[in-house]
Amino acid sequence: MKNLIMLLLFLFVTMFSTIKAQERDKASLEKGMNFIETKTYSAEDDARILELYKNLRVADISDGLDMVGLPGTGLVDPAIHPDWVDLKDFAHIFRGIAVTVRYVPTQRPALPAPGEEFPKWEGNFYNTYSHEAFTQLIRPGSAIVIDDVEDRDIGSIGSNNILFWYKLGAVGVVTDAGARDTDEVGIERVPLYVRKKGRGIRPGRNEIESVNRPVSIGGVLVCPGDVVVGDGDGVVVVPRAVAEQVAGYADKILTNDKAGRRGLYESLGRPLDKTVK
Repeated sequence: MKNLIMLLLFLFVTMFSTIKAQERDKASLEKGMNFIETKTYSAEDDARILELYKNLRVADISDGLDMVGLPGTGLVDPAIHPDWVDLKDFAHIFRGIAVTVRYVPTQRPALPAPGEEFPKWEGNFYNTYSHEAFTQLIRPGSAIVIDDVEDRDIGSIGSNNILFWYKLGAVGVVTDAGARDTDEVGIERVPLYVRKKGRGIRPGRNEIESVNRPVSIGGVLVCPGDVVVGDGDGVVVVPRAVAEQVAGYADKILTNDKAGRRGLYESLGRPLDKTVK
């Protein structure tokens, strides 16, 4: 009888603890909860990984992803394309480590309060709701990946702020939405991959939701620390967990491709260019 009582007491305590844990989880969920961990990496490890990708093309990396069992994974919607292309120096190509930011449509009033001047309202909106806190995370080799409001005409990226990000060390920028000042961005030669041209400013249109959290770009999950590569074929994202393995396969693919094309160049009497050397 004593053993039965102890068993019933144990079951009651266990059930009570489970209920309390569920209540705590519900309270946490009500406040918002993230389920994908943001991993951080040292600048040295980022540089080591990028060295493995320094000559690799999007096509090579796609093949490498196939070879590690991730066919199609990381291939960003081809509608997200280079804003400008340089077929002489290939300056539009970039290889970087993802720093992510997400902007969402705002529900805040899109007009100044009565008596408030527009520049003051605009500045406050930029500084308070639609700011660029992610710039604190930019370091040499960063690829800025911006999940923005695709369905609205917003030029969250312009020739001024993108050049500032470049000054901080960013090697390229990718967005699933728009950018403006695209003529000037081309002259500045900062690699930019966009879905469309944009014209509007951020205030009254979007606001920042998160920094360095997983985002979705062109149907692809991008986590902070992933490898991002852009060239004339588009953009590919390599999960950090398989980055070294993918690079190893991709490098062999590129080496074989160069050798094959170099033979064709020579048979045609064509001067060798940097793509086959």
